[in-house]
Amino acid sequence: MPKVGMEPIRREALIKATIAEIGETGSLDVTVSKIAKRAGMSSALAHHYFGSKERIFLAAMRHILTVYGRWVRCELGTAKGPRARLDAIIRASFEAGNFEHEVIAAWLNFYVHAQSDAGAARLLGVYHARLRSNLVHDLRPLVGDRAGETAETIAALIDGLYIRHALVAPPDGVAAHARVTRVLDKLLEDT
Repeated sequence: MPKVGMEPIRREALIKATIAEIGETGSLDVTVSKIAKRAGMSSALAHHYFGSKERIFLAAMRHILTVYGRWVRCELGTAKGPRARLDAIIRASFEAGNFEHEVIAAWLNFYVHAQSDAGAARLLGVYHARLRSNLVHDLRPLVGDRAGETAETIAALIDGLYIRHALVAPPDGVAAHARVTRVLDKLLEDT
C-alpha cells in the first residue's frame, strides 16, 4: 500500500537530486539510477513518478524557473519605478539560490538540451519571452524605441555570465549583478 501524501515529497527529492547530479557531473550523462539513489529511492519509483530521465530533467528545470520567477516577483514587489524594477530583475537573476554551482550547471545543460528536445526548447522559449517582456516593459519609459534592443543586450549578458561562471569561475552573484548593472547604466546614458 503506497504511503498517502508521499508523491510530492518524493518528486521534490528527485528534482533536487537531479540538479545535484547534474551539478556534480557537469552534464546530462547521469542515470535515473544515480538520481534515484541520491534521492533515497529506487529507480523504478523514479520512473513511476516521471516516466523518463528527460521528464525528470524538464521537471528540474521547471523547478529552477519557478524559484527564479518567485525571486523576480519578490524583488519587483519592492521596486519603485522602471530603473529600480530593472535592477530587481537583474538582482533576482544572480540571487544566491539562482546562481549556485548546481543550478548554473543545470542551466548550461538546459541551453544545450533545448537545441534537440522540443519540450526543453519550449520551456527555454517561455523563459526568454518572459525575461524580454519584463525588461522591455521597464526599459520603454527609459529608452523608448531602443527598449527591445537594450533588453536583448541585458538578457544576453545575464545568460552569458551564467555560461562564463559554469565554465571558468566560481559563482559570484554580487559581482555578476554589478557587472550587468554597469552595462545597463552605460546603455541608459547613451539615450
